[in-house]
Amino acid sequence: MDSELRERRVAGLDIVEAASITAVTFFRDIDKLVIEEKGKQDLVSDADKGVELQIRAALQETFPKDGIIGEEHGRVETTSGYTWVIDPIDGTSSFVAGMPGWCVVLACVYNDETVLGIIIDPIAQETYIAVKGEGATLNGKSIKVSASQSFGEGSTAVGYSTRTGIDPTLEVLRNIMEAGGIYYRCGSGALMLCYVAAGRLIAYCEPHMNAWDCIAALLIINEAGGNSDPYEMQTMLNEGGSVITACPGVYPQLLEICKTAYPKS
Repeated sequence: MDSELRERRVAGLDIVEAASITAVTFFRDIDKLVIEEKGKQDLVSDADKGVELQIRAALQETFPKDGIIGEEHGRVETTSGYTWVIDPIDGTSSFVAGMPGWCVVLACVYNDETVLGIIIDPIAQETYIAVKGEGATLNGKSIKVSASQSFGEGSTAVGYSTRTGIDPTLEVLRNIMEAGGIYYRCGSGALMLCYVAAGRLIAYCEPHMNAWDCIAALLIINEAGGNSDPYEMQTMLNEGGSVITACPGVYPQLLEICKTAYPKS
């Protein structure tokens, strides 16, 4: 790991840890949150906005030449080659309902590759970190994806996007269950992806995710030995895209199911 990336790993972790404390403060007082609806099943609260602003301010102070892309606020272009991608609270629907199943997400991109992913679940007290080429950890311990060889040997998380309609997700669910699988769902796509990296789930798929929801966790999965469908970084950053990822023993079958079901780009 070069010195620039090492510096960003250390500072990035400090920043996400501080943001997670702020998020928990909001969570403990959710009755006072101001909640808006951006679209169907797409909520934003003043907690999302406040946590993102905190992360942005810390990044701009520490790395003033780095770019920033966040879910709730405007884009800052990079002059250093590094760009940070923020999801201040992934799983807002769970968060505002007072349930676990949400997290704070930060990714760092360099030369169109995700080089750092940090995801903290403050309620479970779990911190997932990956640096490109350095492996993936959960609370400092190395993690690996499941050794399962079929859908019948574990649970598959299936995401749903209102941007693509219900049919692609229904087709995927049917095919997974017909193959002997069962499915899992919580409010946070990033957390479900982390569960794939930790071997708790065997696979995850969704017809459309935004970059801030997935690129940090996809790096964590890949560094934990998982497979994922490749994507073009600038397209993902600007438009989002489908996500198909699994442990090696299940990935080929999941890829076949999803490529048939999901809208063609």
